[in-house]
Order: sequence, then C-alpha cells, then structure tokens
Amino acid sequence: MGKYDFLIVGAGLFGAVFAQEAKRAGKSCLVIDRRSHIAGNIYTKEVEGIQVHAYGAHIFHTSNKEVWDYVNQFAEFNRYTNAPVANYQGEVYNMPFNMNTFHKLWGVVTPKEAREKIEEQKRSCAVEHPKNLEEQAISLVGPDVYTKLVKGYTEKQWGKRATELPAFIIKRLPVRFTYDNNYFDDKFQGIPIGGYTKMVEQMLEGAEVRLNENFLENRSQYEGLADTIVYTGMIDEYFGYCYGELEYRSLQFETEILDEENYQGNAVVNYTEYEVPYTRIIEHKHFEYGTQPKTVVTKEYPQVWKKGDEPYYPMNDGKNTELYGKYQALAQKEGNVVFGGRLGQYKYYDMDDTIEAALKCAREYIPAV
Repeated sequence: MGKYDFLIVGAGLFGAVFAQEAKRAGKSCLVIDRRSHIAGNIYTKEVEGIQVHAYGAHIFHTSNKEVWDYVNQFAEFNRYTNAPVANYQGEVYNMPFNMNTFHKLWGVVTPKEAREKIEEQKRSCAVEHPKNLEEQAISLVGPDVYTKLVKGYTEKQWGKRATELPAFIIKRLPVRFTYDNNYFDDKFQGIPIGGYTKMVEQMLEGAEVRLNENFLENRSQYEGLADTIVYTGMIDEYFGYCYGELEYRSLQFETEILDEENYQGNAVVNYTEYEVPYTRIIEHKHFEYGTQPKTVVTKEYPQVWKKGDEPYYPMNDGKNTELYGKYQALAQKEGNVVFGGRLGQYKYYDMDDTIEAALKCAREYIPAV
C-alpha cells in the first residue's frame, strides 16, 4: 500500500479537479508538477495589478450547467464576453464572421444581401471535391473571407501552406447573419475574478502539492508512493516514445509592459496576414475591465514542437490518431495508472471539456467513502 491513495502528475485543471474530488471522498493526494507553479496552461500571474494569462488567452465558456456550477464553487466569474477582432493589413474586422464583418467587407446591410454575396463568391470559385484546406474553405465562405480572415492565420497556426493542409481540417466555418460579435454560442461565459491560479488553488486545497518535480526523471521514487497514479503528461513521453513521437504544435510568447493605459482597445486581436509572424496580440487587462495606468500585452507565435518545448495542441490527423491508438493500448495495460487531460489522452480539450472529463474519471476511479 502506498503512502497516498492517489499520486496526481500535473497540477493543471484536470489534476486539480481530480484532487478536489478525491479530497471530498476522504482520499489522500500528492500532486506534483515539473513547472514552478500550479494551474498548468491556465496559469495567471499578477503584473502591474493585471492578471496576465501566461500561456495565452483563456476564456471560460460552456453550455454544461453542471460544469458551470462546479467552477463557480471555486471562483466568482465576471461577465466577460469573447469578441475578438481581426487585423488584416491594417483593416479591422469583427469575429466570428457576422453581419458587422460582411458590412465592412462588402457594404451589405441585410442578411439577405450577405447570403447572396457569399453564394455569388462561392459560385465563382466552385470546387466540387476540395482537395486541400484552401479549396475547402473557399467552397464554404468564398475567396474574400478566406483570403482576409482564414488563410494566413491558419497557415501560421499549422506551420504549413493552406494548399498543403488536408481539406478535412475545416469541416465548417462559423458564419452568422446577425450583428453579434459574441464568439461563443455557449450559455455561460466569463473570466474568474482574480485569475485562474486563485481558482486552481481553491481546487487543490487539502492536497499536498510539490512543484519543480519531474515524475519521469524520478519514476522509481514516485511509483511506490500511491496506490493509483493519475498521469496528465504526454502519453508518448510516458512510454519513452517507443512507437515514435506524437506531433504537437507549440507556442512562444513575447510579453511586455507598456507605459500606456490602453494599447489596442480589445483583449484579443488576431493578425490574419501570413507576413505578420504572430497570430494574435493579447491585452490582458481587458479580460477584467482594468483601469490600471499601464498595460501588459503578449504576442503569440505558433511554432513546430520539438522535445523540450511545451506541447499545446495535439495534431489529431489520421497519422497521429493511429499512433496514439498504439500508446492507448499500452496505457490500458498499466493497471494502476490513469491517463487524463489534453496530453494524457492526446485530445484537444477546452476548459469545460477538461473539467467534464476529470469529473467522469473521478467517478470511475475514486471509491466512495
């Protein structure tokens, strides 16, 4: 028998939810993380009185009331609504594609005019069987929207030209014929007042937490500490890349403090032309309607992942899905190890998806008191 009921590898959102549920069931937990902080990629830190999203913008949104009620136990959420804008060669467009966008592009005023313009554009460049992402996107929204708002941003995100990317990556593009700039359709949306780190601290209360601890470098020491291990790191790394490396996209962040009150007037501005190397600029104070005399901005640069980099987005194409299946088969033989989260399950999760998956996992693996 181990000293703890559970060893949770990773103090991010998945691990924190699992730890909270274990504590409620009267179980003991040790949570370790190789980073110097808790909260994983939703980590926020205070700079100039502003909660800075250290690993990119995180806006909580969900239509799952159980998940919404769950997070509201640990934080008070503000009314922030995600309404990003796109900058293409100095022209600014509302996102997602809506009537404000179409009016700026073509001067149309009514939904009927916008629909007719999009259909006209689609007909002029019709491709019956799109062979790549570019042909697929144009067949969905036409060349104007594609060229100004999709092409460059997508190429930077994936690190490949749109003509080299498979068509299935874009199954649909959100087009709205209303003057509504709210990016998400979800019923609940907001930012935790005081930042995500404070929220995760509440989730982890009652669990022992050790930071700057690398499980894989000290596996023999940690494996005997608990009856069950919840592993939220990279599944391929756990198995020593024995079948090869899964592919990820990584990000680089360039953050600076500016001696001005308001830099760009919005929390998120996407830069959609390929020639601008970053995909977006985040101005953090706008997430909490800040009035501080200074501001903090972050430029976000997508990059190819290599060993040693932080993996942010799994590349869930056919080749990687097949490779993950091999690792998943190994994971099922591990006995007392549970794999969870975006990296452990090699799956893109929004925050609400992560919480839902962690709660499901906790119900399956935490015995009732």
